[in-house]
Amino acid sequence: MIQKHLFSTRTISKDFVEYIFSLTSSIEANPAEYRDKCKGKILATLFFEPSTRTRLSFESAMLRLGGQILGFTSAKDSSAVKGESIADTLRMINHYSDIAVIRHYIEGVGEIAKSFSSIPIISGGTGSQEHPTQGLLDLYTIKKEFKNIDNLSIGVMGDLLYGRTIPSLLFGLAKYENVKLYLISPPALRLRKNVILRLEEQGMTFNTEENLKDIISELDVLYMTRIQKERFPDPVDYERLKGVYQISLSDIINAKEHFILMHPLPRVDEIDYSIDKTKHSRYFEQALNGVWVRMALILYFLGLD
Repeated sequence: MIQKHLFSTRTISKDFVEYIFSLTSSIEANPAEYRDKCKGKILATLFFEPSTRTRLSFESAMLRLGGQILGFTSAKDSSAVKGESIADTLRMINHYSDIAVIRHYIEGVGEIAKSFSSIPIISGGTGSQEHPTQGLLDLYTIKKEFKNIDNLSIGVMGDLLYGRTIPSLLFGLAKYENVKLYLISPPALRLRKNVILRLEEQGMTFNTEENLKDIISELDVLYMTRIQKERFPDPVDYERLKGVYQISLSDIINAKEHFILMHPLPRVDEIDYSIDKTKHSRYFEQALNGVWVRMALILYFLGLD
């Protein structure tokens, strides 16, 4: 169960996932016990793309562990604007920090990290490829709610083509037993073929749907995503598809009593604010869970767990 870096939920074991969840639960139950674990350690936050929750929750996680942070919040604030390669940025950061989190628009940056980094690197999101720490906190949120992930019916709805949180969540779900999965999207935003092939390799099956109304009563969990405006190569396509799914109270009236609605955030107009205060909403709890999960990951990768 040795992991040096984290760039995908597909390549990690279920044992690793469950170990991180066990550590996360311990941290959440008694955060004061961990407040000096990273004293003298430095986390570098290398964000070549904008971020609110991921960057701030990693920073919050490191500060809660007694460590320090350094970094930048966009590519224009780094030497990338001068033409510096990612490889050289990573070589440099090896000397300045003990662990790093990187968000980048180039898919495959993980392979570069593995070649040029001597410190642990955690992905904070890579293009439309993956977002593994989001996937882990999503799985943790589900497990915390239901005590188990096996045998649940889970719907994933919205932009399945460009949403990088989707593959990470699905690869994670594929590690559990008898998960009934519904993928809900317009035809133009269906899951990428390479993701489907990898899910099939993991033995995961799913139902393809377009209408939430047809299956809402079946679901234990609905994971909603926004339409990823910044990923569309043609703005006309985005204008055609934006607002294709918008959930209001009337859409979940037939949901199960224990049904929960999740969202990686930020939302635009896909979840009505009237749902926020209902017993079904869990998206803000997800954001908090991200702090606990990322604390656990930092401790693990620094060997301080």
